[in-house]
Amino acid sequence: MTHINSIGAGIYSDLSVYSIADAALPATPATITNWVTLFATELATAQTVAAANSFWRIQNVREFPSIGTPANIVNVPNYGTKTSKQVQGQADAPTIEITLNYVPLDWAPTTNTLGATVGNGKSYLFRFSLLNAQPASYATTSAGMGSVVGGVAGSNNNSQWYWQGKVEALLINPQLTDANTATLTISVQSEFYGAFTV
Repeated sequence: MTHINSIGAGIYSDLSVYSIADAALPATPATITNWVTLFATELATAQTVAAANSFWRIQNVREFPSIGTPANIVNVPNYGTKTSKQVQGQADAPTIEITLNYVPLDWAPTTNTLGATVGNGKSYLFRFSLLNAQPASYATTSAGMGSVVGGVAGSNNNSQWYWQGKVEALLINPQLTDANTATLTISVQSEFYGAFTV
């Protein structure tokens, strides 16, 4: 299976959070097979028991930011020429801010739910999936987004990125004439791994 190979809107794109707090990165995070097993079972956002190889989906997303490591270009004076040179410096980790249509029940801060991850200081593993078509499920199984399980590949072309980060804040934006929204802020604590095709 290949990456998405045509122009289209990623309207079914998804951001998911591994349900176990402070989980370590896979032993070789640059390999997709070490990630797909972590996102095999989707949990309801109100589910109170986290389980291995399970995840919560961040639903009702209104707008995703850019995903990936931004460039950090440094201008270096080059004496004797009219222009300076540009060299790549060390890139700063981005802060990911997602705009959501706010559903309070999905973010109720009860034990071990998605809402309890906000500001708790613990790190989580994240998966962003770029999808142009709706998958049978968002689990990385042969019946879901197309990971190869038992030699069987799923049917949805998609690209995925993984990283470790923290859910730092959820800022509510009350609206008087439209749906209430919220801004979810995620800090990045590792490199981005991907894009992978599954």
